[in-house]
Formats: sequence, C-alpha cells, structure tokens
Amino acid sequence: MIQQEKAFTVLNPNAAGIDISSKEHFVAIDPVKSKTPIRSFGSFTEDLEELCCWLKGNTVDTVAMEATGIYWVSLFLLLQEKGFDVILVNAKHLKNVRGKKTDVQDAEWIRQLHSCGLLRGSFQPDLQTRELRCYLRHRSNLIGTSADSIRLMQKAFEQMNIKLHNVISDITGKTGRLIIEAILQGERNPETLASFGDKRIRQTKKPDMVKSLTGIWKEEHIFELKQAYSTFNFNQQLIEECDAEIDKLLRKMANTNRDSSKINRSTKTNKNNLNYEVKDTLEDLLGTDLSEIYGLSPTTITEIISEVGVDMSKWATSKHFTSWLNLCPNNKISGGKILKSKRDRKKNKASQVFKLAANSVIRSKHWLSAFYHKIKLRRGAGKAIVATARKIAIIFYEMISRKEAFKPLDVERYNNLAIERRVKALEKNAKSLGYSLQML
Repeated sequence: MIQQEKAFTVLNPNAAGIDISSKEHFVAIDPVKSKTPIRSFGSFTEDLEELCCWLKGNTVDTVAMEATGIYWVSLFLLLQEKGFDVILVNAKHLKNVRGKKTDVQDAEWIRQLHSCGLLRGSFQPDLQTRELRCYLRHRSNLIGTSADSIRLMQKAFEQMNIKLHNVISDITGKTGRLIIEAILQGERNPETLASFGDKRIRQTKKPDMVKSLTGIWKEEHIFELKQAYSTFNFNQQLIEECDAEIDKLLRKMANTNRDSSKINRSTKTNKNNLNYEVKDTLEDLLGTDLSEIYGLSPTTITEIISEVGVDMSKWATSKHFTSWLNLCPNNKISGGKILKSKRDRKKNKASQVFKLAANSVIRSKHWLSAFYHKIKLRRGAGKAIVATARKIAIIFYEMISRKEAFKPLDVERYNNLAIERRVKALEKNAKSLGYSLQML
C-alpha cells in the first residue's frame, strides 16, 4: 500500500477512490475508518448497491473514479443518485503510480490524490442532456450504417458494370430509388430504366443514363443490391423514429408545446439533417436563435448542445470553453518561455461539429470567411479551420450566456480593421528597429 504523503493537507477526509473495470471495481477508503480499507465489488447491479451501502456505512461523502471505457457510467449515475459527490477523472492524470501497477494500488492512489484535492473532475452533463446525447450518438451510428449500405449498393452496381453513380450524384435520391426499385422488380431495359429519371435529368443526361444502365446483369449481385437497399430503407425508418424522440425531448427541455409534425425542408439539401423542424424549439430552449451563426444549422446546434448542454456557467469564460473543446493552443511554459503549444490529441465531438461548421463557411462572402483566409495565408488551412471553429465556438458561448442575438460584422469593415491592425504592428516593429513607417 502506498504511504500517505505528509506534505499535503487533507482537504477531503471522507474521500474514496474507485478503480473501474468490466468485471469488478476496487474501492479504497481512509484506513482509519475500516480494518479492510480496500475492497473489491462485482459489476452486477446488486454489487453496485452493496458498494454504495458500504461507502455510506463508512461515512464517505465524495468519490473519485477513473474513466474506463463506458464501464463507469452505471456506477457514476448510481452514486450520484445516492447523494455522493462524484468526480470522473481523466485516466492520463493518474499514471504516476510508483512501483508495480495493480488495481489495488490504483484505487488507493486515486483516494489519496482526491483526499488532498489534487484531482479535477471531467465535465459531465445533466440527465436530460445525457439523454439527448444518447439519441444523437445513436443517430450518428445509424447514419454511418446507412452509408455502409449505400457503398454496398454502389459495389453491386460496379460488379455489374452499372455506372449510375457516375451520372447522378446520389443514388438514394428520387431518381436513384425509382431505378433501383425497377431493377429489383425485374426491369433490365436501359431505355425503360432511364425513363424513371427526374424530368431535368432526362432532358440533359438521358443518353448518358442509358449508357450507364447498360450492364452485365448477375443474379447474385441483384440479390446483394436488394439486401443493401432493404437495409438502407430500414435504417432510414430507424432514423425517423430517433428524430421523433429527439424532437419530443427538445420540446420537453424547452417546456414548449410547439407542433412537432412540421417536416424539416432542409433535408432536401442535406439528408443527414433532422427530419423535424426544431429551429423554434431550440430558440425557446436557448433564449436566442443560434442558427443565425454562420455555419450552424438546427441539426448541428442540437448535436452541440447534446455534448455541452445549455448551461454555459460550467465554464467561467469563453476561453475556458474553447480550451475544453481543444480549439486553442496548449501552451506549456517554463522559465517564461513557451516550450510547446501543440494541441492535445483528444477526441471531442462538440469540437468536431464546430470544425465542420468552420469548413462550411470558407467559400462564403462574410467576415468569418475573410478571417479564415487571413489565417490560412499565415498558418495554412488546418490551423485556419481550427481558428475559425474557435471563433464560432466563442460566438456560440456568448450568445447563450447573454441571451443576445447574433451581431455579424460587415466584411468590408472587418477587412479595414485587419489592415489597420497590420499597419500598427508594422509601425511598432519599425520603431523598435529605429525606423519610421512611410505610407505611399
């Protein structure tokens, strides 16, 4: 057992540490409180209930546990329900255990650090946000499965030398679906299949359509196409059901009775958008219309709040928020010098959504696009995307915190301000070298 350091003041005397695994959990409490300060418990529900009772019996009021896969979730929520103050700790913050690493030592090490107040808990959403997160992540998995089905359909076409995807951009659109269904019903004539196309496609691309639908028909590949198409349709039905649950939960969170039968028309431009129009519901929930921010749609806003919640007070400032999102440099300073500023390699789903939003504005004609291109000239496209995502995240944070409307800058005024700042910087550099800047 690791001996407790005398140099640190004990701030949480009633602390416990838990090392999580899939089959059993090791729990450590203060050795003064029990003759067996470290015990192991199973992972079944009755074992978790026994664990909570043992902690209560030993007057434990705060618990720290290591984030291990998803095995911590059920115990974390149960401990919160029982009234414990629970913090979830990043595993990389707990690596410095001396000697041979064991589960027993890990549990005791976590307890010692937590009792001295040396551990910082990871962000955890409230129950409604956690529920919304579950729906959105499940929906993302369904979209990925649908994409796999589309690839299998394209593979079946390619094996029969059907080049439909070279003529139309989306084989799951109206034209593509009609053609696929006709093929599955036994139609093989390319002229007849081409006639199922949309009127605009028939007028402009019919000769190419006929050529693309002239192939080598094989029953085994038709069967593969049939099953892939059925899987795609089934997944689309599941996505619609998931969207209905998301809409219901959002209206519950916003405490609104808005009509949920309104279909989202933006699915015509992006099929991954929610099937229900949630813009007004989000405005009721957040107190402002975040869809006015360049690059953010109601669907992407829903994805972000499913990860960060609607309470921005959990981050003291927008700088803390963007740091948590991993959208700013991770400066390591020693002796007054920056030793390293590279961002950590860690996944953050909200950060990924902000980066996608930044990527969607780079071809626009507003000030965020101008900001992106300014950074791109100096640092490259990758850094510019991160910087633009950070800018969008700051606007997101400020609008929710202050309940204020989006206030975009005029692009010409923004460019003029950027030029003025550049001139001032050049004047400062020239003065430091003993010169003066002359404007031509």
